[in-house]
Amino acid sequence: MSSYMEAAAAAKTEGLLRGACALLAAAAALLVGLNTQTETVLFIRKKATVKDVQALWVLAMAAAAAAGYHLLQLLRCFYLSRFADGKPCRHRRAIAWLCFLLDKGCAYITFATTVAAAQACVVALYGTHALQWTKLCNIYTRFCEQVAGSLVCAMLAAVGTALLSVVSARNLFRLYPSMLSPPPSSFVG
Repeated sequence: MSSYMEAAAAAKTEGLLRGACALLAAAAALLVGLNTQTETVLFIRKKATVKDVQALWVLAMAAAAAAGYHLLQLLRCFYLSRFADGKPCRHRRAIAWLCFLLDKGCAYITFATTVAAAQACVVALYGTHALQWTKLCNIYTRFCEQVAGSLVCAMLAAVGTALLSVVSARNLFRLYPSMLSPPPSSFVG
């Protein structure tokens, strides 16, 4: 019964971390995905949207997918903490491997898209004189501030997802016998 209680507590802890990652990823997706600003530049009305910078569009889609993935995993954690009753599952190793690989992939994709969007935002913030790209954040200030907020949320979600991949690795490798301990010796000397 004690191992069941430990497993339920671990599932609840993992669920809390998954819930936080889902909220942060959803906030990042919504902040960047719904962000627009219209300004008049030289008597021409221009509208800045997320589709103007492809890296931001990819970030919005990746963050939304990560939020959905964490929500599904949160439901799995809820099920394990409430209804599993300590019953062993014959597909436990396969499920653990699947969760581990999906968590790793989600962590990599979330981190990569966030860094790519941050790089695009640095170009928008400072411009690139060699390519004659001008600064855009002095025109679309509110747009850039909201993108910065979404980048912070996305980076926190990426760090949380990396922590979750460590938890998945722990859950996976606990299913295998220890390779570090020596085999029991039958020789008595």
